[in-house]
Amino acid sequence: MSEKMTNRKLAALETRKKLLNTAKVIIREKGLVNTSIEEITKACGVSNGTFYTYFKRKEDVVFAISHDMFREIYEAAQSYDGPFMDRLAFYMVTFSGHIERDGLKLCQEWVRNTVDPDLVENPYDKEKLRMDNDSMKGMIQMGVKRGELKEDAPIDALADALTDVIYGEMLCWDMSGGAYSFEERTKTFCTLFLPAMMKPYLNGNAE
Repeated sequence: MSEKMTNRKLAALETRKKLLNTAKVIIREKGLVNTSIEEITKACGVSNGTFYTYFKRKEDVVFAISHDMFREIYEAAQSYDGPFMDRLAFYMVTFSGHIERDGLKLCQEWVRNTVDPDLVENPYDKEKLRMDNDSMKGMIQMGVKRGELKEDAPIDALADALTDVIYGEMLCWDMSGGAYSFEERTKTFCTLFLPAMMKPYLNGNAE
C-alpha cells in the first residue's frame, strides 16, 4: 500500500511538472491572456479536470513556475563554491537570467498578477516579495556566519536594498519591452556598484 501511494505521489508530481513546463512554453510565446486551460491540457494529453486537480486558475500556473524555480536558485547560490561577493553576485545574476530566459511575456504576466496583493488568491504568491527578500537576507546572513561579513552588518537594510534593486530592474526591463538584457544589467550592477555598497561590511576573506 505504501509503495502504491509513493508511486501515485510520484505520478502526480510528474503530471504537475508536465503541466507547468507546457504552460511555460505556451505562455512565453502567447502571453497568459491568449492562453487557455484547454490549450495547456491538450498539449499535455490530459483532461481539463486534471488541470483543476493542481491549480484553481491559469494564473496559479505562473505563480507556481516562479515559486519552484527561485527556491532552487537560492539553494544553488548558498552552496556556490566561492567567496561571499561571488556567491551574492551569482545569486543576483542567476535570478535575473532565469527571468529573462523565461521570457518577457511570462514576467509581465507575473508582475501584472502580483502587483496588487489584494488580488492574489494563493497565499504563497501573496508573500513572494517577502520570500525573495528573505532569500536575499539568507545570503547575507550566511556571509556573517562564515565570518566574511562583519557581525554588525545591517542585514535587514542590505537585504531590502538589494531586493529593491532586483525588483526595480525587473520592472524597468518589463516596461522597456525587453529592449536590453536584464541579466547583463544585473551583471553591470554587481561589477560596478555592488562592491562599493558592500565594502564597509566586508572582512578580508570575503572578496
